[in-house]
Amino acid sequence: MTAGENSLQSNKSIPDLAPLEAVLFDVDGTLCDSDPIHHQAFQEMLLEIGFNNGVPIDEEFFIKNIAGRHNDDIAATLFPDDLPRGEKFCEDKEAMFRRLASDKLPPINGLYKLTKWIEDHGLKKAAVTNAPRPNAELMISKLGLKDFFDVVIVGSECEHAKPFPDPYLKALELLKVSKDHTFICEDSASGIRAGVAAGMPVVGLTTRNPENVLMEANPTMLVKDYEDPKLWSALEELDKKGDSLKTAA
Repeated sequence: MTAGENSLQSNKSIPDLAPLEAVLFDVDGTLCDSDPIHHQAFQEMLLEIGFNNGVPIDEEFFIKNIAGRHNDDIAATLFPDDLPRGEKFCEDKEAMFRRLASDKLPPINGLYKLTKWIEDHGLKKAAVTNAPRPNAELMISKLGLKDFFDVVIVGSECEHAKPFPDPYLKALELLKVSKDHTFICEDSASGIRAGVAAGMPVVGLTTRNPENVLMEANPTMLVKDYEDPKLWSALEELDKKGDSLKTAA
């Protein structure tokens, strides 16, 4: 399966995926509300070096320049004239994030309701993230989902990270599932674009990012969290369609 074969936008709705084979999740902001911790870490460390003339970065700056992006891209944005410094800064920031996240890492509302539904349906599942692997594994472990995921895909271990489709295409390949029977959960415009480019429907979560920004990336639907009735209505329709396919067979 190549990027070229899967680069067309998916026009499918969630019920169209029956029989469902897999669900793919981003991590930051999708499994847990971790963006405030990232914002805090960036804000404190950038203040220490006098970034932005000593004015703390606000949420608008964070969403526009940092949220959902790979560290290589963040480094280039924050330190365009000194990439090695930017890369080292991001490494140090991730270490600070892991220290902070050890104490507070709230799951997205309804997360365990959805993970139970996925397990009850015997589906395959992957975490697909631009976060460094130590961060991803820490968050997944803290949330009690270490044994839930079949595989964890990290952007920096692919040829291209999100917003390119490579990480999601790699997940399909490793899980041995079809894009026509898989959907994605994402909370950032970068991640939604990656999923759409990989040819799958994306459920966008409005955890922290503005709805208008997420809609520009073309998700199949936007939900507040995993308790949102829109999501469960779509999953109910998916089940009905799956049952009718079994009956017809």
